[in-house]
Amino acid sequence: MGLFSKKKEEKNCCCKNSYTHDTIVRDKHEKIDDSVKVLGSGCAKCQALELSVRKALEELGIDSTIDHVTDFSQIAAYGVMTTPALVVDGKVVSYGKVLKKDEVKLLIQKVRKLV
Repeated sequence: MGLFSKKKEEKNCCCKNSYTHDTIVRDKHEKIDDSVKVLGSGCAKCQALELSVRKALEELGIDSTIDHVTDFSQIAAYGVMTTPALVVDGKVVSYGKVLKKDEVKLLIQKVRKLV
């Protein structure tokens, strides 16, 4: 019977979720995200931001794909309420404005610690 067997060691975090060692390790690896995302509906401002990102990545010599997220539920999952927004490696670095190429380069360098 399993009534008196030793329970697997679990730790509760502040949000009342229980994690084992395996889930913590898996979560850490899943959160590594080397991508650049433009969040927006596909309007002219979103497209202008995507063009600036493309030019900035080209100048930095980074071969990274640019994902354009247009699904509003996915955009809201990032906590973004104003588009266009820029997400670098899973971190929202800008929202609500069209960045110039040099601004995008600076943000990418800061996030990826290239400076």
